[in-house]
Amino acid sequence: MSTTNLETTDREPAVLNLKPLQLGPLTIDVPVVLAPMAGVTNKSFRKLCREYGGGLYVTEMVTARALVERRPESLRIIHHDPDETPRSIQIYGVDAVNVGKAVRMVAQEDRADHIDLNFGCPVPKVTKRGGGSALPWKTDLFRAIIRTAVQEASEANIPVTIKMRIGIDDEHQTYLDAGRMARDEGVAAVALHGRTLQQHYSGKADWESIARLREALPDIPLLGNGDIFSAEDAVHMVEQTGVDGVVVGRGCQGRPWLFGDLQAAFEGSPKRYKPGVRKVAETIYRHAELLAEEFGDEAKGCREIRKHVPWYFKGYPVGGELRAQMAQVPSLARLRDLLDQLDLDLPYPGKDVEGPRGRAGNPRKPHLPDGWLNSRILGDAERLGLVHAELDVSGG
Repeated sequence: MSTTNLETTDREPAVLNLKPLQLGPLTIDVPVVLAPMAGVTNKSFRKLCREYGGGLYVTEMVTARALVERRPESLRIIHHDPDETPRSIQIYGVDAVNVGKAVRMVAQEDRADHIDLNFGCPVPKVTKRGGGSALPWKTDLFRAIIRTAVQEASEANIPVTIKMRIGIDDEHQTYLDAGRMARDEGVAAVALHGRTLQQHYSGKADWESIARLREALPDIPLLGNGDIFSAEDAVHMVEQTGVDGVVVGRGCQGRPWLFGDLQAAFEGSPKRYKPGVRKVAETIYRHAELLAEEFGDEAKGCREIRKHVPWYFKGYPVGGELRAQMAQVPSLARLRDLLDQLDLDLPYPGKDVEGPRGRAGNPRKPHLPDGWLNSRILGDAERLGLVHAELDVSGG
């Protein structure tokens, strides 16, 4: 772990003595998982995060159908650097046959060491077709997908995990039933985001539900997700819920060093990364270089870095005009020129840097297939409607 910009916190560090996370044959020494995020957790960002701390770093979500059809973008999504281990991918699917074929392909061609199944995505284009966080409502479909994936993955001794939400809304919670079903079908671990589909990313994550699932599943690793924006948040979640590890999503956007903080916290160290503007600028430029290399196209890499700029500079005194220009940067040379115009000697600004990234928004009416909530069992008409649910490469 790099020591650049490491400082000591004012408080005594919590000593958790968490055991390594055991996922089948895999031992994850630091029980921290990078949540799959479409357009964010590509190979470039995973590389930056891995340089700061240990954990399990998952690819962007990829649809089972796209993998089966070997679409080039799907193969790029699941590609890993030679030194990236264990190799972890997340698959999204609404059909057990397609999911089974995708998992079989990954297993037979040795493309991953761990597979996560997505049952938590709240994006309308996914849920309105019965996927993501809408899917666990249909218990027969949910069980069939997990059973098939676990069976196919077991041929190569690849552990399968799932990530899900509390349910569709407060009146249609699924997490307890879904957690028990997943355990019974042989998953290696369950991750719960403490929000419903209706909440999207608004409000506060419900850690009490995570604690209740912990009580219901004492015999399987449980990971908690939601509102982890600092190492201290992760410590509090473990203390309050009893989870075996944490899943970090939005909190690390623009802050790959958060994984260094998390490792330090779980080891009882008071060291935390507090980068000044110079370090942030260096990281943005390196991130852009990695993206250009990954996509084999400098212009594409620069288009990709644009969305990261506001996350990197959250809380830093960087003028709006410079931010706006970086949000339209056409080349690495222009990005370097703009970054050099910053006051690079400005220090870490403190708490303003932490907290939610992006727009949390407001609760949203769930987008579901017609009549989806009428039964927990998938009907014939609904089954036909799932045919078009995996048209995209990524569900997010």
